[in-house]
Amino acid sequence: MTLDQLRIFVAVAERQHITRAAEALNIVQSAVSAAISGLEARHAVKLFHRVGRGIELTEAGRIFLGEARAVLARAETAELVLADLSGLRRGTLRVHASQTIASHWLPRHLVAFRAAYPEVAIRLAIGNTADVARVVAEGAAELGFVEGEVDAPALASVAVALDRLVLVVPPGHPLASADALTAADLTAHAFVLREAGSGTRSAFEAALAAQGLAPDVLTVSLELPSNEAVLAAVKAGAGASVLSEAVVAGELAEGSLVAARFSLPTRTFRMLRHKERYRSRAADALLDLIKQADAG
Repeated sequence: MTLDQLRIFVAVAERQHITRAAEALNIVQSAVSAAISGLEARHAVKLFHRVGRGIELTEAGRIFLGEARAVLARAETAELVLADLSGLRRGTLRVHASQTIASHWLPRHLVAFRAAYPEVAIRLAIGNTADVARVVAEGAAELGFVEGEVDAPALASVAVALDRLVLVVPPGHPLASADALTAADLTAHAFVLREAGSGTRSAFEAALAAQGLAPDVLTVSLELPSNEAVLAAVKAGAGASVLSEAVVAGELAEGSLVAARFSLPTRTFRMLRHKERYRSRAADALLDLIKQADAG
């Protein structure tokens, strides 16, 4: 059994699709099929059900997935140790971030890191807050960046920046010209929101709860998996939404969206890191650059 076989198995298991796994790994589909077949044949166990054109994990496959991820995490740690011994002259730093952070806050810090350590590769993946916490806990990424608090005892959480949420609507929407809105005023209007588990959605729901309104009384006309999709739907008239000020700054400036007068608290961007896993010099260097940028 090789690390390449384990990487291929995990990629297929996570996507439930051989072609998409091959594309993600940048290898040919036949190599993916051969790796899975090799694992199954050598150990006389079926890892996947072949259902029509799709595949699903068998019970054995589900059990093996956790072990495969653990082995790959240990291999990543070993690579980090060797990279540190080379004095940040090589290696890979794996980072997972929520959409808002990955698209609007983190890039400038990654550019600064790349300029300072050009031989250290950065692998950035994007998911919602729940995804980021899971990946860091499993060791597939060393650093995670999320919006708000995360209930994960194994992870250290450190505040790195502040952000403000904004209630946005198209020009002409009833909420656009209303004064001093309360949470109760929002119940008469449709909303377009990010998916459950996203930091933006969680922060908005917490703000409503703080004002005595249960989030489930809102009329959610659409639930979408990205900031860009939410923006497009709001501009098309599907409803109001709440997004990061950084996300909607361009639309507010050009007038395609209006910020409604509804008070929302600031929220914190947080860095997640496993408390017990190896702390690489590359990750420490990125965090130092972020601190220096904030201090400047």
